Amino acid sequence: MILRIGRRNEFFFKFSVASRLYSSGEVVQDSSDIAKRVCKIMTSCPKLGLDTALDQSGIRVSEEVVEKVLEKFENAGMLAHRFFEWAHKQRRYSHSVRAYHIMIESLAKIRQYEIMWDLVNSMRSKGMLNIETFCVIMRKYARAQKVDEAVYTFNVMNKYDVQPNLAAFNGLLSALSKSKNIRKAQEIFDAMKNQFSPDSKTYSILLEGWGRAPNLPKAREIFTDMVDSGCNPDIVTYGIMVDILCKAGRTSEAVEVIKEMEFSGCQPTSFIYSVLIHTYGIENRIEDAIDTFLQMERNGVIADVAVYNALISAFCKVNKFKNAYKVVDEMEKKGVSPNSRTCNILINGLIGREETDEAFKVFRRLSKICEPDADTYTMMIKMFCERDEMETALKVWKYMERKQFAPSMHTFSALINGLCGKGDASKACVLMEEMMERGIRPGRHTFGKLRQLLLKEGREDVLGFLQEKMNLLVKEPLCD
Repeated sequence: MILRIGRRNEFFFKFSVASRLYSSGEVVQDSSDIAKRVCKIMTSCPKLGLDTALDQSGIRVSEEVVEKVLEKFENAGMLAHRFFEWAHKQRRYSHSVRAYHIMIESLAKIRQYEIMWDLVNSMRSKGMLNIETFCVIMRKYARAQKVDEAVYTFNVMNKYDVQPNLAAFNGLLSALSKSKNIRKAQEIFDAMKNQFSPDSKTYSILLEGWGRAPNLPKAREIFTDMVDSGCNPDIVTYGIMVDILCKAGRTSEAVEVIKEMEFSGCQPTSFIYSVLIHTYGIENRIEDAIDTFLQMERNGVIADVAVYNALISAFCKVNKFKNAYKVVDEMEKKGVSPNSRTCNILINGLIGREETDEAFKVFRRLSKICEPDADTYTMMIKMFCERDEMETALKVWKYMERKQFAPSMHTFSALINGLCGKGDASKACVLMEEMMERGIRPGRHTFGKLRQLLLKEGREDVLGFLQEKMNLLVKEPLCD
């Protein structure tokens, strides 16, 4: 008798047999290994067959596994949600608060607000809602410039039996401040400060917001109000003030603030040193950047990855890449691992000098010791597209998929734009459809570029199909 297995069933059969052989023993699997297996299934199986593939895998998920998978697929909101829903149905498993928060962030990122509020209601029914839940939503609304929705989220907390407190108040102000809505944050602070008791964190949020504006006189006013209200500046406040002054080009004044800190017995942190080194780099004052780094070491402050990145950036700014590479080597000797930011600083600097071959070498080297992020992949793909090396751009994309990294909207756009530039409408359409399948709405420029190419080729039917899919992406109103 000959057993015939269809291609789709064969895929499920392979996953099922392999995973059961792997999981039927007594050996307890590491959560990272299980998460990797789940990620492999999610990136390999047909989209509509994800539940079946996961069911037949024999995998038993835990809170830690689910959180790891959701973090890995933070840029693939709808795919992550399919896994989230599947995990919810598993025996002897319940979602953690953190899993809900990761999923809420992921859905908000692609503006799936209706599903996001469904999760909030689910958390309420289980008594899992807390202040941080609403802070997450406020941050995401504010980042999307949905200011009214962010304020609404704060005001609706009582409806969900969560009493707004100072932490929630600070959360709203921070969300607005960081999204360049400091005037609205100040307006809310002035109107509601008597309902709460503002602390040093409250004033630091406003201080940082006016610094970002930038509005140095207003920042000084907030600093004075803080002292007058009886809140003493702490290390965070000083750090923000140094950052504001540096960004305003008042580097000498920032140095005086640091001296004032030291005089009052407040030791500058690695963050403050990183800000100063970064500023010297921007001003092409490489000697001052090096002196500051050495002064930090003499003061007994241990350099972290942010400080090293600031120094690397300073060397790149003055085209001293050999020195930058030496800093990377020094990091590794000191046990400080480079991160994606380290990689991005070097690659961006090299691309700026049109040393693209060297940029690719750096990418290959650092990819072995740190995980590239969406910006890394986007820069590399865009670079190869601009060099008219589409095959290499596609290889980087495939490498990214093998690493089970979920591309962001900008990463998709970089490759789609490159394919459109080469007139490869077919591959561009496949990527566009995959992008929308993940719930990521394409930017106007990218969709417009593909639209023009399809019209030029007389493929109005394909354009209509893609337009219809884009229209299906949910546009959720304010109310839950």
